[in-house]
Amino acid sequence: MFNWITGVIASFGYFGIAGLMLLENVFPPIPSELIMPLAGYMAAQGKFSLTGLIVAGTIGSVLGALLWYWIGLKIGIKRLCHLSSRHGRWIGITPRDITRTKKWFDKHGWVGVFFGRMLPGVRTLISVPAGMARMPFVPFLAYTTLGSALWTALLTVAGYLLGKQYSEVASWVNPVSTGVIVVLVLLYAYRVITWKPLRETDDPSGATPAHES
Repeated sequence: MFNWITGVIASFGYFGIAGLMLLENVFPPIPSELIMPLAGYMAAQGKFSLTGLIVAGTIGSVLGALLWYWIGLKIGIKRLCHLSSRHGRWIGITPRDITRTKKWFDKHGWVGVFFGRMLPGVRTLISVPAGMARMPFVPFLAYTTLGSALWTALLTVAGYLLGKQYSEVASWVNPVSTGVIVVLVLLYAYRVITWKPLRETDDPSGATPAHES
């Protein structure tokens, strides 16, 4: 895998870095924990500019996030509520979860967007609820860019400083990624097992229905 990443970077330079990070965010075949440290190592050899690599990696990451934001925006909360009411067991969410998530994003959306860009296993899809909650584009772009730049810079500089030991970055970051993914899978399995259909009398917002006397 390292050889393949090296070949892409060597052949396409900064465009290769941006493309790899775009793919990593759209459909993560290769974790950024491997891409950017390797790029930093190559910068330490004088093949690339450290700043240029960080900028290229950030651009690719942001472009991937924008695609997910657009998908969330187009689906919309009403359509997702309809889908979850019919297929909630497999989607893993209920209409009530969706409305609560939207309320949370209305108050703290930027927190999830900013810090989510630095969490392995989370940063790929954090843009979807932001889009569904219709978070304003400019703040979304700003916090996404800041979070992506910080994460990209951290990995790139780590690879630059470690030099030939850049693979050590993956050795301590990858277990974190694996742990987060395992937790997400377990949570999904739990939701599938314990899921209960929403009754017609239930209010998706979670409000207690009023009863006639």
